[in-house]
Amino acid sequence: MNRLISIELQKIWMNKASRILTLTYFILLSFIALIASIKFDIGPFKFHLAEMGIFNFPFIWHFNTYVAAILKLFLAIVIVSMMANEYSYGTLKQNLIDGLSKKEFILSKFLTVVLFSFVSTVFIFVMSLILGLIFSSYTEIGIIFSDLDYLLAFFVKLTAFFSFCLFLGILVKRSAFALGFLLVWNIIEGIIRGFLAFRVFPESNIDEKITQFLPLESMSNLIANPGPRLSVVKNIGSQIGIDTDIDYSVSYFAIFIVLIWTFIFIYFSYKLLKNRDL
Repeated sequence: MNRLISIELQKIWMNKASRILTLTYFILLSFIALIASIKFDIGPFKFHLAEMGIFNFPFIWHFNTYVAAILKLFLAIVIVSMMANEYSYGTLKQNLIDGLSKKEFILSKFLTVVLFSFVSTVFIFVMSLILGLIFSSYTEIGIIFSDLDYLLAFFVKLTAFFSFCLFLGILVKRSAFALGFLLVWNIIEGIIRGFLAFRVFPESNIDEKITQFLPLESMSNLIANPGPRLSVVKNIGSQIGIDTDIDYSVSYFAIFIVLIWTFIFIYFSYKLLKNRDL
């Protein structure tokens, strides 16, 4: 297992574009800390994000994982390119000639996906813990380590998304086309959601019960938008009659759906590679 991971990491590190994108991703993750420095002081209007409670425990776990998940596209490009380069540079065929089986090849890619997701999760955990200890109004141990489900959801979300990117990279062989397909699929899911919500079930939430099984939608459902949880947003919502009393907890049923999709992506990645004439 260590041999398979080391092979993939070496390929990524030797590729200048992949190396830059990977470093850029983690640098951007660290920029979340800069949110604490955003201040506006214009006459009577004072605005300081850190004082709004976004770094309070346990809300910080929700906020940081949600923001960090937006940046996953940088690593997605690395994952897609990692597979596309295997075809472009002929390393896939060379690995198979050197004795690596197709199952081991797919396993090495999946282990890399899991490693990226795990390192990202640990990075967010450490950074959130530091920011929370600095800015949070609540420092009791029980409060600090509550709502860690968001880290699990973040890890599962990244693993599934990167597995989808890996599948697309194997399916179309070109990174640009794979990313284009990812964009098209996102649009298709949006059309399906809109059609069900406005044309088929306009007066019920049955559309949400159906679309929760779509791959990208299921990943999106893992971590809800944390904005409405902020007290200032709740106060504004109550004043204008908008209901902000929503369940923001991590759904383990949603995690189960995403894990099923992850298995499907990896399984069909292997089936595609197994049946394809290289």
